Amino acid sequence: MGSQWRKVKLALGFNNCVHIPRNFDDSSSSLNSAPERFSDSISSSAVISPTGDSSGYRQSTPRPSSSGLRLPKSGPKSPKGTCAICLNIMKPGQGHAIFIAECSHSFHFYCITSNVKHGNQNCPVCRAKWKEVPFHSPAYNVPHNNMARINPLTPRDDDWTTLLRIPSQQLDAGRQSSSLNHAPEPAIFDDDEALDQQNSNTHNKNEDDHNIVSTLEIKTYPEVSAVPKSASRDNFAVLIHLKAPPSGRKQNDGGNNTEQPPSDQNSRASVDLVTVLDVSGSMGGTKLALLKRAMGFVIQNLGPSDRLSVIAFSSTARRVFPLRQMTDTGRQQAIQAVNSLVASGGTNIAEGLRKGAKVFVDRRWKNPVSSIILLSDGQDTYSVSSRPNVETNYQLLVPNSIHRNNGTGLSIPVHAFGFGSDHDATSMHSISDISGGTFSFIEAEDVIQDAFAQCIGGLLSVVVQELQVKVECVHPSLQLGSVKAGSYRTSLMPNARMASINVGDLYAEEERDFLVTVNVPVDSSSDEMTLLIVRGIYRDPITREMVDLEESSEVKIERPNIGRTELFVSIEVERQRNRLRAAEAMGEARVAAERGDLSVAVSVLESCHKALSETVSSQAGDRLSIALSAELKEMQERMASRRVYEQSGRAYVLSGLSSHSWQRATARGNSTESTSLLQSYQTPSMVDMVTRSQTIILGTPQHRPILRPAKSFPERHGRE
Repeated sequence: MGSQWRKVKLALGFNNCVHIPRNFDDSSSSLNSAPERFSDSISSSAVISPTGDSSGYRQSTPRPSSSGLRLPKSGPKSPKGTCAICLNIMKPGQGHAIFIAECSHSFHFYCITSNVKHGNQNCPVCRAKWKEVPFHSPAYNVPHNNMARINPLTPRDDDWTTLLRIPSQQLDAGRQSSSLNHAPEPAIFDDDEALDQQNSNTHNKNEDDHNIVSTLEIKTYPEVSAVPKSASRDNFAVLIHLKAPPSGRKQNDGGNNTEQPPSDQNSRASVDLVTVLDVSGSMGGTKLALLKRAMGFVIQNLGPSDRLSVIAFSSTARRVFPLRQMTDTGRQQAIQAVNSLVASGGTNIAEGLRKGAKVFVDRRWKNPVSSIILLSDGQDTYSVSSRPNVETNYQLLVPNSIHRNNGTGLSIPVHAFGFGSDHDATSMHSISDISGGTFSFIEAEDVIQDAFAQCIGGLLSVVVQELQVKVECVHPSLQLGSVKAGSYRTSLMPNARMASINVGDLYAEEERDFLVTVNVPVDSSSDEMTLLIVRGIYRDPITREMVDLEESSEVKIERPNIGRTELFVSIEVERQRNRLRAAEAMGEARVAAERGDLSVAVSVLESCHKALSETVSSQAGDRLSIALSAELKEMQERMASRRVYEQSGRAYVLSGLSSHSWQRATARGNSTESTSLLQSYQTPSMVDMVTRSQTIILGTPQHRPILRPAKSFPERHGRE
């Protein structure tokens, strides 16, 4: 048991005191009037400078009855005497934090935590039984003037809770937050904070010229550049390639992570974000602490025009934080709300989503971008039938108001995150697919913040909305054979002469590739044939005006009198064929695995892997083709046995299918790491945000510990 505790504490970094840079007035009046904490499961502590200079650090506001580290109000004075454990004198300026117990006896913080971790909960001096015991806080290398400040943790009721604190000049923010969280939940969520319409888009007027120039890019690639006049070609492939314009915001400067969040830098569309968080009993322990840390990162990277609401669900669901702007005060209140979460009860995902959707339905104001982040580590024991041979209707988990095909115009994608090996990957994948979002598999404990970072890196960089791509045949003898667009909704006219693809939102510099096929007839009338014309129309989220691309893309091929033996298939077309072939193999293998035929599933993946390795693009070292091959191999390993497939294989495959069907990055395995091959869909904004997350946690993104997979701790299932 001691070994397990040590691993858990190392995973969270409980091995040092956290030092907090001095950013604001540290007078005793400020300290005493700092916001009170309202989570009953947390015991406060304070931190003394490890350099011995206490003037550079601030107190974290302990309750009068709490035990914890305290900074003397009178400045350099500190508790006198000797430490009863090491018998050394306790003096200020010695580089040691001092712990004052509830019985008033004092110890070096290091000494007492070493004593307590072995199970001793009595005062070494008077043997009084302590209600609150100290232990080390997370050792995050928090850069100066950047991100959330993290205070020490104290366990109670077998649960750890990370307390995040933003230094703020709004000293009454905590009291406002407390009143928000203890207020009764209204029947209608029309209490969202009003938007300043002039600032609802973080938009710099001086950059208008730049934004006008940067428009959506459309390119087309025919399968081959020429077809002889006397020949015909069935299922002739044409690739339609889209690339969104870059974001107007400045990029990070040489890894300097002390900048303001990207939300405060130049032009982008503001976001309404609702996080629907599982706080059932199985989320207790490290999971809840890591979730709170990840939420702190999200809050810190939202801008003052973005709005956030927090829904917590277990056996029931409640709105713990209304839709508020992330100003300094709003962030403080949001972090206080997140810190109030306590794990208990069962898992009712449907109720959590219902309340999350209700925030959007009832809101009076609306930011240009809206999304839900859903995280759960368990299975819905209230809405999903666990009876054998009973088909589950996953549509019931998602409120009708956010179904992407319901025709109401409410576009709220749910980006679902399955945490650990016990979550219901099929449910989470279905929820995301029904709503138009993505499904990510958070396998290891330390990936949750990076996974959230990748997601918001995209959401905070939306540059295209409501994108519609129209494809029209030009030559009178042509008809469209197929439109391969993954999960995107397509429509084909009855005469097969025209089709449309509903693409929706694109993040900055995000790319999409669609393959359409036509039957090229024999034609000797001309030396050139125009096959298709491709047009696009979308809404600019900044100006909220529709942009009709003036320059359409025409697809032309040559029609020579004799064939050219040196013609090769376009490398761009082939690599997309490889992607579609791999995605189809993954889907086929998953079907075989679900019916229990793992040998067939592995055979399907192996055959596809072999076929890909023989393509020209793979042999030429094409990154996408190499990544697809690596992914197919990884899936084979995760189907080695029924146990492995149940623990991680199913979730890994479904996350991969989600990524390929939407052509959007999802987290799975080590996909957020810079060394991963599974980065084909990551955008620069996503990479920036993940790098920021990894740098904030450990100081440098290269050196990260390998942690065990996130399993339920303690293990609890069903209604509790």
